[in-house]
Amino acid sequence: MSKPSRRPGRDAIKLQRKEHKKAERKLHAACKAQGIEMPPSATIANRICQCKTVEEETAMRLDAVSAQIKAYRSGLPVLLRRLEKIPDTRNPKTRKHKLTVLVVYGILCFTFQMSSRRAATREMTRPMFMENLRLLFPELETLPHHDTLARLLEQIDVSELEKAHVEMIRHLIGNKKFCRYLLRGAYPIAIDGTQKFKRGELWDLECLERKARTGKSEDAAIGGAPEDEKRQYYVYVLEANLTFHNGMVIPLMSEILGYTQGDNDKDKQDCEQRAFHRLAKRLKEYFPHLSIMILLDGLYANGPVMALCRQYKWDYMIVLKDDVLPSVWEEVRSLLALQQSNRYRQRWGNRQQRFEWVSDIDYRYRCPLTGKEKKIPVHVVICSENWEEIAPGSTEVVAKNSRHVWISAQPVDARTVHERCNLGARHRWGIEGSILVEKHQGYCYEHCFSYDWKAMTGYHYLMRIGHTLNVLARYSHALTKHVLELGTSGLIEFVRNTIAAPWIAADKLRQIAAGHCQLRLE
Repeated sequence: MSKPSRRPGRDAIKLQRKEHKKAERKLHAACKAQGIEMPPSATIANRICQCKTVEEETAMRLDAVSAQIKAYRSGLPVLLRRLEKIPDTRNPKTRKHKLTVLVVYGILCFTFQMSSRRAATREMTRPMFMENLRLLFPELETLPHHDTLARLLEQIDVSELEKAHVEMIRHLIGNKKFCRYLLRGAYPIAIDGTQKFKRGELWDLECLERKARTGKSEDAAIGGAPEDEKRQYYVYVLEANLTFHNGMVIPLMSEILGYTQGDNDKDKQDCEQRAFHRLAKRLKEYFPHLSIMILLDGLYANGPVMALCRQYKWDYMIVLKDDVLPSVWEEVRSLLALQQSNRYRQRWGNRQQRFEWVSDIDYRYRCPLTGKEKKIPVHVVICSENWEEIAPGSTEVVAKNSRHVWISAQPVDARTVHERCNLGARHRWGIEGSILVEKHQGYCYEHCFSYDWKAMTGYHYLMRIGHTLNVLARYSHALTKHVLELGTSGLIEFVRNTIAAPWIAADKLRQIAAGHCQLRLE
C-alpha cells in the first residue's frame, strides 16, 4: 500500500495563497493605522485597455509617440553637433550615407530595442516604418543596411561616440535638469563591473581569459585531475551611471577591459581595479569641476581607491564588508562603545533604523607603486534595521532585519546620515538594476553585434546612448501617465508598433518633428 503524499493538494495551495494575501493586507492596514508608509508596488495596472473606440486609441498613440519622440529629439542637437566633429575615414567616392545618419540610425536601433543587426535591417527598412521614421527624423535622408554601420564602426575612432554621449549629459547638467535629485549639491555616480559575454574561442587579442571547469575528467578514476579545465574568453566592462534617489539611473561612461591593458611584464591581464583608475581619470577630465559622490561596492574598499577619490576631490560612500580592512574594524569595535553620542534612530518607510558611526579612523596602507606606508582618515557608518513581513507560504508575521556598513569620505552626524546612507549609498543598487535592464529588457547587452573589437565597442556606446534617451523619456513629465499605464518596456513597444503601422497621418508626424522639444523631468 502506497504512502499518502505529503504535498498539499490544489485546493489547499489555493487556500494558502488566499490566506497569505489576506494576512498581507491586514499587516499593511495595521501599518497604515500607525502612520507607517509601506513600500509602493512596482507593478503596472492589471486591467483592460481604457480606450473605448479606435479614435481614442489613435489619440493615445499620437500623444505617446509625440512625447517619446520629443524626448529623443531634445538631446539630438547636442549629439549631432558632436558627431559632426568625428573624422570620417571612409573613401569619399564610395560613401552613400553621411556619418551622422549612420550613427543616429544606430542609436535609434537601440532606443526601439532591436534585438540584432538582422532584426534592425528587417524591421526598420519596412516601407511604413521607414517612411514614418524619416518624417519624425528628417536627418535620416535614407536608411542604410545595418552592415554599413558595422563597417563604419570598424574604421572610425569609436571613443568619439562616448564623448558625444558625455557632451549630451554635460548639456543637461548645465541646464540644471537634475538639481532636485542632488545630495548636498553632489552628483551621485555609481561604478560597477559586469561581464558582457563569453566565448569558447579567442576571437580577439583584447579578450580576457580564464579557466572554466567543465566536469569530471577521465583521469579522475586513476588519481588524475578531478575536473577538466577549458579556456573561456570573455569581455568585461566597468560602467559608471548617474544614480539618483528618485530611481532615475542614467548611463554615463564605460571602460571596457582589455588583455593588453594589464601588466604584461608579470603576465597579468586587466582587472576592475586597473580599469577603475582609468575610468576615474577620464571622468575627472570630462567633469573637472563637478561636485561628485562616488558610490562603490566592497571590492573598492582599499587605500589606493580612497586616496584617488580624495586626490580628485570627490566625495564617496563605499561598502565595507566584515572580512576586509581588519585594522579599521578593530578601531570601529573599540570606539563604538566609547562614542555613545554617535547614535541616531528613525523610521524610514516600514523600517526602523538605527545608525552608529565612528569618525576619524587612521587607516594605514602600503602604496602599490612606491611601497611606502601611507595614512588616510576614514569614517565608518553602520545601519541596522528591522521590519515585519508575512512569511512566504504562511500567514505568520515574522521579524526581519538587515545590516549595512559603509566607509564615508566625510564625517557623519545626525543631520546628514539619512541623506548619505539612504538617499546616496543605498541607491548604488540602481546601477545593478540598470545593467540587468540592459541585459534582459530589450537592449541586448550580452549580444556581440560584431567580432571586430572596435565595432563591438562602438555598438556598446550606441546602446548606452539609446538607453540614456529612453531613461530621460521615461522620467519626462509628458510620459508619466503612459508609463503608469504600460510600463517602461510596454511603452517602448507601444511607440515602436505605432510607428510601424499607419496609425498617425503624415502631417501629424511632421508637426511632431518640427515642434518645440523641451525635456521636463518629473
